[in-house]
Amino acid sequence: MSEGAVRSHRDLKVWQIALDMTETLYRTTVDWPKAEQYGLVSQVRRAAVSVPANIAEGAGRRTPGEFMHFIGIARGSLAELETLLIIARRLGYIEEPSFRAIMDDLFELGRMTTGLLKSIGDRR
Repeated sequence: MSEGAVRSHRDLKVWQIALDMTETLYRTTVDWPKAEQYGLVSQVRRAAVSVPANIAEGAGRRTPGEFMHFIGIARGSLAELETLLIIARRLGYIEEPSFRAIMDDLFELGRMTTGLLKSIGDRR
């Protein structure tokens, strides 16, 4: 993608995939135990929302350094999400096929954010 092709965060494939993953996780957590509504469900949803939100916020900042900072926060949220989903899997809240698909998305987002950090850093 050429530098001029990205006009906003909405043009970033990583943001689009993160948004899709967030929607998937909201739909997945609907069926989790009601006792987890203010526990694991809330934490998973907040961590999921944090990924596209921080990508968007970083893209809206003035400097590449600020953008990189927010991508770093998004990456931290991906690691948090991975941990929360492993816990949910161990507790039997999420079936293996759904777990694997979501984890694949998480790993892809991790690769993409690493690439984005490198790209931003190369332009500095």
